Order: sequence, then structure tokens, then C-alpha cells
Amino acid sequence: MQILPIADSFAHEVTGIDCSQPLSPETARTLQQAWSQHGVLVFRGQLLEEDALVRFSEAFGEPDRIVREDWASKQRPEVIYISNLLDRNGTAIGGLGAGEITWHSDQSYQKNPATGSFLYGVEIPKDHGATEFANLRLAYATLPPMLKSLADRAWGVFSYAHRSAAYDESPEASAKARAKSPDVLHPLVHQHPKEGWGALYLDPGTMPGIEGLPQAEGRALIQELQEHATQPPFVYRHEWRMGDLVMWDNGFTLHRRGHLDPTRPRLLKRTTVRLSPDLHIVPQTRMPEEALPA
Repeated sequence: MQILPIADSFAHEVTGIDCSQPLSPETARTLQQAWSQHGVLVFRGQLLEEDALVRFSEAFGEPDRIVREDWASKQRPEVIYISNLLDRNGTAIGGLGAGEITWHSDQSYQKNPATGSFLYGVEIPKDHGATEFANLRLAYATLPPMLKSLADRAWGVFSYAHRSAAYDESPEASAKARAKSPDVLHPLVHQHPKEGWGALYLDPGTMPGIEGLPQAEGRALIQELQEHATQPPFVYRHEWRMGDLVMWDNGFTLHRRGHLDPTRPRLLKRTTVRLSPDLHIVPQTRMPEEALPA
């Protein structure tokens, strides 16, 4: 097994491993350490049934089920379908999510977000719908001092109601998800539990504002941080191929999907796991009515 940087980006490609086979404890530890440092790992040419995808994901954390139950696999509910395909009855088997084209972090709207994401390409239109990842560790390290000082003290409001406004293909499912996901607060900066380096924690499409700031000022701060964090030096662009497996750590990355042609079939399968706070950045959380920690 080798873990090598991809071109000049922060993402790393893993070669010499078959993800459909059980991982040895040593291999799992090596991959987890690399993941917690680099944020994005890429495996090419994999052949994964859903059982194997779940088993591989479980090597890194406890599987989680997202609030959009209508996107879940009938065989393995831990797997959701990111797809524009329809079943024999003309019903969508999953969803693409209109909000996926904006920079975001998975599950940031939850009180205890599961931050490990895995996405496996089953049917991919060639040269279409690439996914970009932004490294918030690198972005934080290069913030101007005044902006860094503001971010260090700020708690962001993360709202599924705000985010789901873009998901209008299934209003009933979105309403159920909103009921399960009240607004939460997360600090905009976290430190890695082992290495101590800092990283931003953002989700521009899910954040209506910053606690304690007028809405316009809060949105302006979020926009300024996003513009800094998504500059080309901090971004890896993944051009999908069939059989790709990409895993990313939402604790210090953002991602977004490119525009798609709705007439071209697309199917990716995603799993999500809860990562260990001893090894990964796992966002701190409090509810809006709770007092700030001393």
C-alpha cells in the first residue's frame, strides 16, 4: 500500500489496496492517521457491493444514517443513493440535492454530526459533475490576523431549515428532516486533538449567521471566510471515474459538486460514520439556548 499526494493538492491517493476485502488493524490505523491529517483520500478502480462498502466504512467509525430516509438503500440503510435514476415505477431512487453545488460540510446542522463521509462512483457521466474539496486547515493557517481573531471567537448558527430551502424535490421528506434537526451552534475554529493545529469549521449554505452579530455582519463574515478558504491553493478537484471511492473528513474540509446534465444517468453510493474525537476534529456543539462555556 502507498499513500501519495495527488499532483500539487492536499488530497492523497491510496494504491495497492482492495477496499472490498477486510482491512487488517494495522492498515486501518495507517489509513485513519493519513485521513485525519490530509482530509481527503482517493481509491481508484474499486468494485464494491453495498455490504463491502459498509464494512470498509465501519473500519473507521460507527455507521450513521442521515435524516433523508427517502434516499436510503433498501438493502443497507447505512447507504444512501446520490442519483438522478428512477425505479421501475418512475420514483427517484435517491437524490442529487440542489444544495450540493454550493460549498458545504455534511451533517453540520446536527448537534452531534457524523463527520466521516465515503462516496463510491457506480455510474458516472464522463467529464461531468466533478467534486471539489477545500482544506480548512490550510485556509486557517493563512488567515489575515484580524480575520483569524474574529473567527477564533465566533460561534456559527447552523440550520437545516436554512439549508433545506434548496431541496424542493420532496417537501414532505424535507419537513420531516427539519423536525429532527433544530438549529445548533458550532465554533468556527477547532484544534486537531493530537497534532494541535487549527482549522476552520464552515458550511456557508447552512449558516444563516453568527451568534451575537447582526445578520448582515454575520453573513459578511461567513462570506469572507468562504472566499478565503476556497482559493485555488486550498482546493482539490476530483474528476470522477467509475469505481472511485473517495473518503473525506468533514471536520476540516468543505466540498461541492459541479453542475450536472439531468439527462445523463449518475449513481453514487454514500456512507457516513462517526469518527473518534481522539483522532479527528469532531465539532463542538451547543444549542442556541445554552450558555457559552466558561
